[in-house]
Amino acid sequence: MKKSIIAVAISALVLGGCAANSSNTQKGAGIGAVAGALLGKATGDNAKSRYVWGAAVGALAGAAIGNYMDKQEQAFREELADSGVSVQRNGDELTLQLPGQITFATGSANISSQFHTVLDDVAKVLNKYEKTTLMIEGHTDDTGTAQGNQALSEARANAVRQYLVSRQVDMRRITTIGLGQFQPLVANTSEQNRQQNRRVELRILPNKQ
Repeated sequence: MKKSIIAVAISALVLGGCAANSSNTQKGAGIGAVAGALLGKATGDNAKSRYVWGAAVGALAGAAIGNYMDKQEQAFREELADSGVSVQRNGDELTLQLPGQITFATGSANISSQFHTVLDDVAKVLNKYEKTTLMIEGHTDDTGTAQGNQALSEARANAVRQYLVSRQVDMRRITTIGLGQFQPLVANTSEQNRQQNRRVELRILPNKQ
């Protein structure tokens, strides 16, 4: 039910965006906002459990936040060196970009077996630095239909979530969302660009007081 509601909302936005000749960026922002709002409303129990989890592990405040994220960033960079995973920092947020071409086979949501070790390293750091919450975002290029890409992006985000949970990452820390083809890193004008857009992003935020 939840997925069908989101799919209808996204379809409406796509059609509306085409009628108004809006840009991909504008459509992506609108779709992301609606999907995020619907997921937030539809996963109230999950949000409650994340709140309980946050209370259980404690929260960060002030200068402790930056210091905590500095150490976690360094740990990710050390564990993921030469893995193909990009580690980015924006303020107090860390983003791990998992390239689709090495994480999944084309059109598949099954994690490549050779990538298990990399995700084991991701889980290792997440379990050490537990005062953070995670948003796992699935993204695709524009090959195929928007509906098919939406479903694939959701499936890939959920596959990463399930793997991390199997490695003892607390499920209450994790939210997933599929954003389909609507938030590309670069224009889908070449195969090289499409490879960049086929990805899963793991956004890591401190649990603040």
